[in-house]
Amino acid sequence: MKEASALYRLLGDEARLRLLAVLARERLNVTELTGVLGLAQSGVSRHLRLLKEAGLVQEEKDGGFSYYQLAPAIGETGSHLRTMLDAQFAESADDQAVRADQARLHEVLRLRKENFETHIGPDTRDARQLVPGRSWAAWSRAIGLLLPPLKVADLGCGEGYLTVEAARWAARVIAVDRSDNVLQRARSRARRRHVSNVVWKRGELEKLPVADNSVDVAMLSQALHHALHPARAVAEAARITVPGGRVLVLDLRTHGEAWVRTKLGDRILGFADDELKGLLTAAGLRDVHVGVGARKTGDPFTVLVASGVKPSMAHHEDTKSRRRTKTV
Repeated sequence: MKEASALYRLLGDEARLRLLAVLARERLNVTELTGVLGLAQSGVSRHLRLLKEAGLVQEEKDGGFSYYQLAPAIGETGSHLRTMLDAQFAESADDQAVRADQARLHEVLRLRKENFETHIGPDTRDARQLVPGRSWAAWSRAIGLLLPPLKVADLGCGEGYLTVEAARWAARVIAVDRSDNVLQRARSRARRRHVSNVVWKRGELEKLPVADNSVDVAMLSQALHHALHPARAVAEAARITVPGGRVLVLDLRTHGEAWVRTKLGDRILGFADDELKGLLTAAGLRDVHVGVGARKTGDPFTVLVASGVKPSMAHHEDTKSRRRTKTV
């Protein structure tokens, strides 16, 4: 009875139950668990220590990292405790916090799959995917070197991850965000990476502090679903792009994860493919393309990539001429 009482007190904590629900699906390290649960790393470590001491979680060393998973004692489907936990996990599957955890778990697993610096998992078939030196980041930087020295705008730049990457191959990057605090962190990131060809500006997506026809590429990466008026934001991106330049949008396809409104400040739950295409077309862009940029089975989030070209003056004149001919 004493042991049972201690066990139930241990399980009487929401964060520990969420942690067990995640580990019931995947083996993760502390950093990954921190990202999934949205808790401080110190708190995650403390919960893991208590669960490990109780024999509910086990730790494994793998490639210099410590990974955690359910201990065999409760990992067996026939155990009474596992049966009770599974019932609880199933009952709470629609809970907002649990849905958010599962969505973030999918994102962590996607990043793990795309990052070839991670280590081989328990399935030996994963060894075929471990190729020393292969990296999506390296490939993106190599492709960037094939581009001419473009002027780029990173609209809704956030903490500057994409800004810094673009600065590696761009002649100049104009980074715009509405938050002074976020821009300060982005500037610090750029300084640490010795990046000096970035101009930082505070402003709204719907009213950019950037001159007309001043950049070759205007990027909206995971920013459009934060806009109060997405159509205006795309129109502004088109305004600052030179004739013949491109507007590039990376954003989420329509989804039903309403928790992102309160957790992440999203205003819009993604865009339908045709809706995103319509926004670019309405902004006067041509040769508009919309396709899937990233998708994982079971992940509620699909990333769409859309692009459009701002017509040149010659194209405008040709269009006007055709219209006059049809009128006659």
